[in-house]
Amino acid sequence: MTCGERLRDGTASPEAKNNGDYVLLGAPEYHDSVVVEGLPREQDPRLRSSLWWWGKVVLSCAVLLVVGAVCLIWGGPLLIRKVVVPVLDWETTTFDRPTLGLILFVSIATFPVFLVPTSPCTWLAGMTFGYGYGFLLIMGASSLGMSLPFFIGSLFRHRIHRWLDRWPKKSAIVRLAGEGNWFHQFRAVALIRISPFPFIIFNYAAVATNVKYCPYIVGSLTGTTLETFVTIYTGILIGNLAEASHGRGFLSVEQIIYDVLGFCTAAGATVAITCYAKKALRRLQAEDELL
Repeated sequence: MTCGERLRDGTASPEAKNNGDYVLLGAPEYHDSVVVEGLPREQDPRLRSSLWWWGKVVLSCAVLLVVGAVCLIWGGPLLIRKVVVPVLDWETTTFDRPTLGLILFVSIATFPVFLVPTSPCTWLAGMTFGYGYGFLLIMGASSLGMSLPFFIGSLFRHRIHRWLDRWPKKSAIVRLAGEGNWFHQFRAVALIRISPFPFIIFNYAAVATNVKYCPYIVGSLTGTTLETFVTIYTGILIGNLAEASHGRGFLSVEQIIYDVLGFCTAAGATVAITCYAKKALRRLQAEDELL
């Protein structure tokens, strides 16, 4: 290479490169693209999507808070006066406690067979019987309410298989309950019960797996224990508000603070345990895919 073929900064000229001559090692290369100073660089698409996702989350939370405040301030007292108080009055004047307990037990045990939610019955059990007898009544009735669909659904196992094939992602979670040994099945069922998977649908969908009845019922009762306590607490809180609004008593400042803190604690614990259950299910699903 001649001196004329070398640039002043010591790099090889483009003509020398095209002719096959050597190029100085460590010298900066020429690129076709030129970065114009003063212009902002293009943002990472993943960063934009993450910011957009968090913006939607914040906006959704703000909307939910506004709607919840409106419902609590205006809708809550109206619902209590028009619905809860008449139901409580009808309950106390029509049935005695043993008869009402039997009705609630039969309702909680049979409603899941017909895919009917049992939350109103469990709230009423919490209002009437409290934590002790209410918990025993709800758990005893729920054990039947989860067992009956399990045995009835076994008669339609093939139809449930075809129904689950329409939703492969959901069915993959359900089929975790039938994998592995007794403890694996128990853990999968308990996590599915805690997670946001529809409670009533799982009663029938579980029969499409190889899960045994013993880990199924033990895992189901374990996974619904927290939900049962939260439901009882909610029923007691609704009952206290109904009595206060009906003129049968009043809520002191200490009781209001206690109820608010208790409700926030119960809601926070439910959200935290639900998030943990979802992560544990994903981890359990990843472990099964590696096997």
